[in-house]
Amino acid sequence: MPKIEDPEFGTIVVRKSRLARSIRLSIAPNGTIRISVPTRTPLFMIKRTISASRISIRKMLADHEFKIYLDGMRVGKSHTIHATHGNKLKAVRINQIIRVTYPQTIAIEDARVQRTIRDTVVSALRIESTHYLPKRLNYLADMHGFNYTKVRFSHASSRWGSCSSNGTISLNIALMNLPFELIDYVVLHELCHTQEMNHSQAFWKKMYAVCPDFT
Repeated sequence: MPKIEDPEFGTIVVRKSRLARSIRLSIAPNGTIRISVPTRTPLFMIKRTISASRISIRKMLADHEFKIYLDGMRVGKSHTIHATHGNKLKAVRINQIIRVTYPQTIAIEDARVQRTIRDTVVSALRIESTHYLPKRLNYLADMHGFNYTKVRFSHASSRWGSCSSNGTISLNIALMNLPFELIDYVVLHELCHTQEMNHSQAFWKKMYAVCPDFT
């Protein structure tokens, strides 16, 4: 299996697949960084994706190491977790605050607390996504002359986005945890798929044209 040696992250395993329709970064159970790409993706594009995704990779590594939500943690673009002891285990979203209460007899790292927080985090990310992503998608589509049918939201952890053959674009609500420039990259990637459904040379030519900062 091909590997890339990165000065910051060390060995990155490259997994090429004929079934892959997009470039996807993930963390293996042992902590190894993996990048899954369509079979014909050129090496320079893989390296540029890694370079452009450094902030995202650092966050993925942190999430892999801790896998817990803590008091004061930032969620998405505008939410913050405030956790205190209380009589009942509960998490609610109040404006931009995810307010968590849990009994003193258990720790915030407890799986029951984490499940409760996670449900409210997903709700917060979905709200942020529905407010921001459709407007940004429409703006970038108009700017670059793309047409799409509709936008849908998902919470599939393995894919940032996808585009169906009928022009429906699906975006992961977890995009709101990424820097704005990486959100734009994912959105533009899926918009390019409205015209080129594969990762052919024609597709990458469109990507170069609309997203020169990542080429």
